[in-house]
Amino acid sequence: MAASDSFYLTTPIFYVNDVPHIGHAYTEVAADVLTRWHRQSGDDTWLLTGTDEHGQKILRTAVANDTTPKEWADKLVHDAWLPLLETINIRNDDFIRTTDERHEKGVLIFLQKLYDDGYIYSGEYEGYYCVGCEEYKQLDDLMETEDGDFAGQKLCKIHTRPVEVLKERNYFFRMSDFQDRLLDLYETNPQFIQPESVRNEIIQFVKQGLSDLSVSRSSFDWGIKIPWDESHVLYVWFDALLNYATAIGYGVDQEQFDRRWPATHLVGKDIARFHAVIWPAMLMAAGIEVPRQVFGHGWLLVGGEKMSKSKLTGIAPSQITETFGVDAFRYYFMSAISFGQDGSFSWEDLSARYQAELANGFGNLASRVVAMVTRYYDGVLPAPADYSDADLAIQATVAKATVNADAAINSLAIHEAISAIWTIVEELNGYITIQEPWVLAKQDETRERLGTVLYTASEGLRALAVLLSPVIPEATGKLWAALGASGALDDQPVRDAGRWGQLEPGAGVAPLEPLFPRIEEVPA
Repeated sequence: MAASDSFYLTTPIFYVNDVPHIGHAYTEVAADVLTRWHRQSGDDTWLLTGTDEHGQKILRTAVANDTTPKEWADKLVHDAWLPLLETINIRNDDFIRTTDERHEKGVLIFLQKLYDDGYIYSGEYEGYYCVGCEEYKQLDDLMETEDGDFAGQKLCKIHTRPVEVLKERNYFFRMSDFQDRLLDLYETNPQFIQPESVRNEIIQFVKQGLSDLSVSRSSFDWGIKIPWDESHVLYVWFDALLNYATAIGYGVDQEQFDRRWPATHLVGKDIARFHAVIWPAMLMAAGIEVPRQVFGHGWLLVGGEKMSKSKLTGIAPSQITETFGVDAFRYYFMSAISFGQDGSFSWEDLSARYQAELANGFGNLASRVVAMVTRYYDGVLPAPADYSDADLAIQATVAKATVNADAAINSLAIHEAISAIWTIVEELNGYITIQEPWVLAKQDETRERLGTVLYTASEGLRALAVLLSPVIPEATGKLWAALGASGALDDQPVRDAGRWGQLEPGAGVAPLEPLFPRIEEVPA
């Protein structure tokens, strides 16, 4: 990606019917790592996240809690969703709420255009509706069970709760008009939907035939009112999807919209269909370019089940960060799971990786190198002499890791990027073991060689600080300061991290506390 290109990345906007769990945090961290990388590469970067606050599910939750939908949304946003971003160190550029005036204004402009252009009409609809998904369901989206409280009823496969049979006179979007154009989009741009498993599922769904989409509700009033018929409110998904456009000025600030659009959408695979079918069809109808990409990542599983508050598998991010710290939270979920696939969480795996990879692998490496520069050179970084093959091999590893990590990030393969960077950690640990600087320090005739080894190790740490800063910003910030590197870490071009020799000999090295301290007690 050229430096002048825009990288506009969005997370889903999350329902405020409950507090966030680590499944939500997983998406937020992934988006944050990607945008930190692009931002630090000089790309024109924008990260949008936010909350979805309309619809029947929110209305019912508010009523059950003896409050109004707006009061409920305000409380959850300020007490839970905004604090989540601080808890896991998210550097978002904007936070949109579907109750924002700027959002409603853009939605009404978009909706009126589709109506004026003949893409919306009035009709009757009867079907199975899942309030949890806020979606009418096809028969193959449903299941039945012979056991328990819901025996004999049709259940949503995602929520395993009974669906409702709704019959309403609604307004419909002519989504069926766009079936062929969507299939052509998928075929001519294979990267539009990723990963491949999600792409294949979407293609099969569209090939079965698209129906027109009911885009209004008249049975409740918590939503954006239809401008030409205020007895109806807009279907919550039609409303919510438009946040990606309204947040960057659709209908209000064309210059900002043109600067940012099109977006890359990061979503859970269970909502990929909305983003890869309904959303591009809406944009096509409005004459707007489709998104750059829809990436449907996998689920976080606990005990083999998708993370869910209703099933009591939801874990609050703070339960992890209070024990292991924010950086470890971010590192674990980005490295332990192949991004795009389902991944299982367990406290045992988190604890083992924390100890082996962060504390012993990276943290101990950083502490040893800084301590040896302090001990053998009074805290002044030595100048290298002639480089040996072993030193040059480290330089090659750093250069290769930088290139490979950047390529992986551009493919949204965050786990592969971290794996590429981690080759530097492994090679440096092996290098120090073989070079034995503590032995070189014992004799004057190997003093020059000692300086080269410690400069090589320090320069490798410099590259690691830059490359890992989008993933573990707190620890890398401490390492950067300890190395006496010039300039702010955030200002270091990440794609230039592999260029050797950026640390200045003679710079003062400061003591470094353990980056990942020993954890005495792990939650069960």
